Amino acid sequence: MLILLAAIFVLHIIGIILLLVATIDNAWWMTDILSTDVWFRWTLHQNGVWNTTDLPSHYPTEYLQAVQASSVLACIFSILGIFVFVAQLFTLPKGERFTISGIFQLLACLCIMIAASIYTDRFHLDEKSGWYGHCFILAWISFALTFFSSITYFVLRKKTAA
Repeated sequence: MLILLAAIFVLHIIGIILLLVATIDNAWWMTDILSTDVWFRWTLHQNGVWNTTDLPSHYPTEYLQAVQASSVLACIFSILGIFVFVAQLFTLPKGERFTISGIFQLLACLCIMIAASIYTDRFHLDEKSGWYGHCFILAWISFALTFFSSITYFVLRKKTAA
């Protein structure tokens, strides 16, 4: 059981790291000369220096704010989930331990799914020369990890209830 709890803890930490990188780093959409995230746009100048600029004004502001808020909320819920996981190990009786952690992970999963889905549906639809960057891919990977983690918490709660 201790190895299983350690594996779940490591999975949760990996999910948090991926969520933070996806939210903070600057590579949701890329071309050869620019890199865009949900906060700024970075352009490459002739001397090889990256400079930051504001996001284009044609970006739908409401959708951009929804992506930003959902990404930040996913990070917050996942971090709260790991603290609750550790606290539940020592405070709650068997059978009740992992429910709240699973709920926080499920909320993080839904938030990052909302952020990545809105970004996919509303941004860069008419741009043919770019590609989705590693942060966008990490957002979807962290969606899968947080979903798997939340399901694991709920299944583990059922296993320890007996």
